[in-house]
Order: sequence, then structure tokens, then C-alpha cells
Amino acid sequence: MIQKFDAIIVGAGPAGCACAFKLAQGGLSVLVIERGKFPGAKNMWGGAFFGPGLGELLPNFWSEAPVERYIARRKISLLSREDCLTVDFSSHKYSQSPYEGFILLRSKFDRWFANKVQEVGAIVASGLQADDVIRQDGKIVGIKAGSDQILADVVIACDGVNSILAQKAGLRGEIKPTEVKQGVKEVLRFSRKELEQRFNLTGDGGLSWEFVGACTGGLPGGGFIYTNKDSLSVGLVVQLNALAEKQVRATDLLEGFKQHPAIAGLLEGGKLIEYSGHLIPVSGIGMMPGLYANGFLVAGDAAALVIGTGLILEGANFAIASGIAAAETVMKAKEKNDFSAGSLAYYQKLLEKSFVLKDLKTFKKAPHFLENQRIYTIYPEFACNLAEKLFASDGKPRKRAWHILTESMKGRVSLSQVAQDIIKAKEAI
Repeated sequence: MIQKFDAIIVGAGPAGCACAFKLAQGGLSVLVIERGKFPGAKNMWGGAFFGPGLGELLPNFWSEAPVERYIARRKISLLSREDCLTVDFSSHKYSQSPYEGFILLRSKFDRWFANKVQEVGAIVASGLQADDVIRQDGKIVGIKAGSDQILADVVIACDGVNSILAQKAGLRGEIKPTEVKQGVKEVLRFSRKELEQRFNLTGDGGLSWEFVGACTGGLPGGGFIYTNKDSLSVGLVVQLNALAEKQVRATDLLEGFKQHPAIAGLLEGGKLIEYSGHLIPVSGIGMMPGLYANGFLVAGDAAALVIGTGLILEGANFAIASGIAAAETVMKAKEKNDFSAGSLAYYQKLLEKSFVLKDLKTFKKAPHFLENQRIYTIYPEFACNLAEKLFASDGKPRKRAWHILTESMKGRVSLSQVAQDIIKAKEAI
């Protein structure tokens, strides 16, 4: 039997659920297709969610969603092989506005979000994979899922970085290894008391901690630790083509990261309860596919709506915002009964007015800048060596800071290279 909906959304992640919630709330008939056994079963991120988007969609979510902690502190560390130099920032404002940054586990959160979608009237079908689009008279009018054909006025692809449907719709080609990073993550169980003592946490406050340098073996990428209620998420993201060229496995790098002298003691005694891996689109606007076609939209990771500048790596807030924009576009098209590409182009206009495409355009040079090997090798080693010499008290006469700085640079990097990198950083981030 062939069914017909106003909208079919493929993927029950943040983008898909945000879109479905908004559409169903507006009275449209919505079907969400999720290939995992349940929403969140196949989804992964490091664990941090930034921005107010979810709070605008669900104002009271904090009181009922399975949020692990709000982010009370943010740390960024440069790692040499043995040392660690860290910037540690906390703000009273974080506790006053927890919606601005919080920590989640996708396996819990996505199930909760999908249940909220069902509460407003949408259908969520798990364990069902969309294999292809259905075309009629030059317009996409539904999807093929195994032997089933399901029709809709519009299909919204929220099926991740390797979006099959965006490719079937002719909006993108094959993903290149240079355009994505491999993410690997472990979740380690601790008692809540032990976790809070180790990371100096109080109440519901949590820690977002990013690393650059030896954690990735000098390859482009970084590490992270996020504190949950009674566990922590630890992982890496590493440029996929660099892993292939160096014939290194991300899992081996993760093991090395966990054994770093600055990290090992913090993880000691943790019980492994979850492992996951995921590809992350990191080339920004340079890899963004077409966002719309006749009867078709693309949102979230499927649209490569992720921003990485070296200081930040965000995608969930972009996913939520794009899902909401897609829903607003579909509702407007429904009013006119016009789901042509011309009508759905409104989606791109909404994203251009919002922070989504503005941020991607602002930091469009960041992906190329972050390919600079010195960021992951020379500079972390140099920074740690400099700190060691500045803070040393060995009974010898002290030298001025500038003398120590230039001395530490010898044999590592020239002033001209540093100047060039600073200029490029200014343009990129």
C-alpha cells in the first residue's frame, strides 16, 4: 500500500527531529525515517551542544530532557609528547544561562527528542532505511525504502555526512577524504562523586575540554573530553586523508591520547561502556551540496553545516537551525501548494539571514588554514617548551621572556614562518 505524507524526513538526529517537530506542530502530516534500531543508535558527537536553538524550539527542555550537565568551564590544551599547556576559562554567566552550552549523550537525547516529535503528531519509523528517491515529472515525490514506496510533497534529507539521498537527488557527488574528519569516542563510567572530584565539578556544572598537538600524532585534528553525570566522553577527530596517507588508525591514536601523562590519571579506573565512530564534514561551505531541488531539501550534516576553526567545532546548533528553517520553508510552500525548486529556494534565503551561512562564510578559509602541520607539531611543542623554561627555577640567573621566547624558537620555527601563520590565522579564524 502506498502512503502519502506532507513531508518525509530521513534521519532522526537533531536536524531531522527539529524539522519534524516544527512541521507536526504546524499541523502537517510528517514521517521520520531512521535506519537505526532507535533514534540515537547510530549517531555520535563528542557531547557538547552550543547555542540557544533548542531552547527556542522547546523552551522547557532543560527540565525534562536527558541533559548530562551544563558547561560551566571550557579548557583548551596544547600537548607535546609529555607536557600540557592549558587555558582554563569559567564564567558565572554559564550557570545563569545553561541553554548556551550543555553536554549530551546522543543515545539518550535523540530518543527523547524523537518522543517529543511523536507527541506533537509525527510518525517516527526506526529500523527503516531510505534507499532512493522517487521522481515523477522531474520532481522528487517520495522515497524507496526496501520494497516500500512512500510518497510526500517534499523530502528532507537529514541522513548525515554520507547522505545517500542528497547524492540520489543529484545535489552532491562522492565525499572526498580531504573534506571529512574521522571521529572516534569512548564513554567511560565513573561514580558521580569520583568524576566531580577529579575534574573539580560542582552541582550540574560540567567541563568541555579540547586538545591540540600530540593527541593526534601531529595529524590535523584534535582531542576532547566532556564530563557527563557519571561518565565522561573522550575522543579524537582526525583528518581522514591524513590517516590514510600515514597508514595510522584513529583507534590507535586514541589509545595513545588516553595514555598521555596529562590525561592517563584522569581516566584511570573508568569502565568502558560505549564506543562509537563517525565521519564529520569539516570543509565548511567549500563542500556544501546544493540545498534544494524540486520537492527536496537538505539539512544538518547532510548539508555539511559544521564549523571548525581550531578553537571551536560545532554542528548540532547548525543542525537544529537548519531543521527549523527547512520546516518554515515547507510550511510556506504548503500554503502556496508549490514545492518546486523556486519555492523551496526560500530555505537558502533563511539560512543566509541566520548565523548558519553567515558563520560558514566568515570562516570559509579556516579548513585550509587548519591543514598547516605546524599547528599540530611545532607550535604545541614550542609552547610547552617555552612554558617550562619560563616557570623553571634552577638556581641560575633568569633571562628575559623575549630571550627565552627566541631561544625556544631556534631549530623549530622562524620568525617569518610565525608571521605568515599569524597573518593566515587572522584571515581564517
